[in-house]
Amino acid sequence: MISRIDLRGDALPEGAALRDLLPRAEFDVEAALETVRPICEDVRHRGSAAVIEWGEKFDGVRISSVRVPAEALTKALEELDPAVRAALEESIRRARLVHREQRRTTHTTQVVPGGTVTEKWVPVERVGLYVPGGRSVYPSSVVMNVVPAQEAGVEGVAVASPPQKDFDGLPHPTILAACALLGVDEVYAAGGAQAVAMFAYGTEDCAPVNLVTGPGNIYVAAAKRLLKGRIGIDAEAGPTEIAILADATADPVHVAADLISQAEHDPMAAAVLVTDSEELAAATEAELITQVAATKHVEDRIEPALAGRQSAIVLVSSVEDGLKVVDAYGAEHLEIQTADAAAVADRVRNAGAIFVGPWAPVSLGDYCAGSNHVLPTGGCACHSSGLSVQSFLRGIHIVDYSRDALAEVTHHVVTLAEAEDLPAHGAALKARFGWKVPQQ
Repeated sequence: MISRIDLRGDALPEGAALRDLLPRAEFDVEAALETVRPICEDVRHRGSAAVIEWGEKFDGVRISSVRVPAEALTKALEELDPAVRAALEESIRRARLVHREQRRTTHTTQVVPGGTVTEKWVPVERVGLYVPGGRSVYPSSVVMNVVPAQEAGVEGVAVASPPQKDFDGLPHPTILAACALLGVDEVYAAGGAQAVAMFAYGTEDCAPVNLVTGPGNIYVAAAKRLLKGRIGIDAEAGPTEIAILADATADPVHVAADLISQAEHDPMAAAVLVTDSEELAAATEAELITQVAATKHVEDRIEPALAGRQSAIVLVSSVEDGLKVVDAYGAEHLEIQTADAAAVADRVRNAGAIFVGPWAPVSLGDYCAGSNHVLPTGGCACHSSGLSVQSFLRGIHIVDYSRDALAEVTHHVVTLAEAEDLPAHGAALKARFGWKVPQQ
């Protein structure tokens, strides 16, 4: 059901050589660019009509308007299962607690008497938040995108999610209800590359945005890459992944359950166990067989995900080697199920989010830990962070110097300008002092 990779014995290679030994899904965004390019160009030139036609082609339903009417949002919230509403409200409450603490404050540094640099943090004016449709329904992604944008102070928040044939061309009602709970009334029935293009170029129904965030399939990722520069993006999200670093103290029932929980997202989802315990590996393999047989989405998602090249049990000689492996892998979600898990987790450098010990499974982070579940995939955790309030803020430096403070440093500026053969740079300062460098 799941393959093994044995890295015990010889010293582990480093860097790219180690990464090349680890399982990873194939996710060729570059190849998808040529598929999404005509879609994006069509939306650019024909606006909402193109969004509607591409939605009909890919989602199998013809809609009359891209904008979701306000009454549909109200109705979705009124009809929402009370238990689901309570769970979403608690998810929102916890996410707000964490993300509110991330808000940066303006700070002024006095560089010299009379010379200051202030860094102020300004939210982007308008964002487009993408919420996937398809195999599953993700109201949790509404929460994870909207809450940090709101806590950052973004004024214009728009959400797009694919139209659903089963709901008369509207996004899934639970997604609409989540938007209503969060006070978002600008929602669009648009999915895939056409939704990203709608946000980037604007249409007669949707004003263009400054930034697009949220996970999606390979075509969403490709559209983000194509339109990056016209819009800011959070990341090119690839298939979801979990890595678990575990030793003999871990419970194979927990480990198997957590691997399966990630595999049920998608047949390309990655589930990786890194362990120095042969006994745990064998027990987890046995548990996978038992637990998979008792769950849902087996043939279309879980079995192909676990059997795919992106999933494996990686055997290592020690937890120390296991740390090297998980740092090389750079998992979206990393669980640490070892003795003294907190100390081991503290040594991890590369992960989107780290879940410590047996009582912090990834599923908690997906919904109600308070953390964000929009995280870097495909090894991007070695250089990128998950979605946060910072994703929606821009730092702006404000430089304020007096005449005396400028005079004091002019000779250095002129010297550096001339060293770079940019004399006009120095002249811009000398002009302020009668074309003479002030005496020091």
